Amino acid sequence: MSEEGVLRIGELSRRVGVSPEVLRAWERRYGVLRPTRSEGGFRLYSAADEERVRRMLAFQEDGLSPAVAARAVAVDAGRGSAAAPAETLRGALADALDRFDEAAANRVFDRALATLTLETLLQEVVLGYLVDLGERWSAGQATVAQEHFSTNVIRGRLLGLARDWGQGGGPLALLACPPGELHDLGLICFGLALRAHGWRIAYLGANTPVDTLTRAADDLHPDLTVLTATASQRFTRVRPELRDLASARRLAVAGAGATEALASSIGAELLDGNPVTQAGHVVTAR
Repeated sequence: MSEEGVLRIGELSRRVGVSPEVLRAWERRYGVLRPTRSEGGFRLYSAADEERVRRMLAFQEDGLSPAVAARAVAVDAGRGSAAAPAETLRGALADALDRFDEAAANRVFDRALATLTLETLLQEVVLGYLVDLGERWSAGQATVAQEHFSTNVIRGRLLGLARDWGQGGGPLALLACPPGELHDLGLICFGLALRAHGWRIAYLGANTPVDTLTRAADDLHPDLTVLTATASQRFTRVRPELRDLASARRLAVAGAGATEALASSIGAELLDGNPVTQAGHVVTAR
């Protein structure tokens, strides 16, 4: 797209519906506009300037702040693509959630659903954001309130995608977190990815007593039972019960608290790594 300046700021303002004052601010603060000068010294704006402004407006409609929208425009320009990549959407989601703006976060999530595959949405947007959030929380750059708000918004959207994931005729996976484990978003992502491969999901969720899990396994006869935890002690506290479960059912452990040694001591499989990738490995191994 041409960078040759042909438009005065008033004409650009009329075309894009943004006041000259705002356009000048975007030029000064973010470098979105790159005018040339006429012989008389007037700023002249190009078709590329107009396109960048329209992209800026589109990103703001998705809930991005002006600063983040400007960075997203720069990313798109660098890639030569008009489509918002997963990286941009992840940044938009982080921006909205950090501001406790649930409506904006939902708009970003809707855009991601419309433009990305489920695997990319889960792996690059949701899980990528959660890793970043965890690192920022550990570094004191995110508050407890932000972490709770963000995970609850994301959980709601993921469980919305999980509606009726127990229906159908495919193999059944029973998913749960052991006692004391409250972090279940990775497990939900795993279940959604497994569902995309035709599996049915029975989801017990966070902080599940082992006797409850065992009774559910006896009733449902799942093809695979998966437990995930962020800390190894969540597993070791119930190691005897898990060993009994593994002796009767196909059991896998996952999450940061699961290790090869732990899995071996229980008699379980280890799902090590990205939940979406591991879902594909489960399907292949079956």
